[in-house]
Amino acid sequence: MFNALGDARRRDILDALGSGEATVGDLVDRLGCSQPQVSKHLGVLRAVDVVRCRADGRRRLYRVHPPGLAPLTTWLARLTADVNAHYDRLDDYIAELERSDHRPTEGDH
Repeated sequence: MFNALGDARRRDILDALGSGEATVGDLVDRLGCSQPQVSKHLGVLRAVDVVRCRADGRRRLYRVHPPGLAPLTTWLARLTADVNAHYDRLDDYIAELERSDHRPTEGDH
């Protein structure tokens, strides 16, 4: 999935589908890509299960499949927690340094 989402055009497609279902033609119009390009990218996104398709008569409507994004959201949550923990430790260290810089010395009154 990470390789699939590494492509900027596929992320654009996901952004476009974030507001609701769309046909390939809708996506072609919104993104200014050719129909074969959009179809190819949708195929990749469907293969990793972040996009689903449903038939509506002769039309095929594509939509984001949120459960397919679970590995990404899990990874981002873990990364965010790790980064925040590092910054919290850095904040604590800086606060400790500031406290030690403000200790009175023998000549201070």
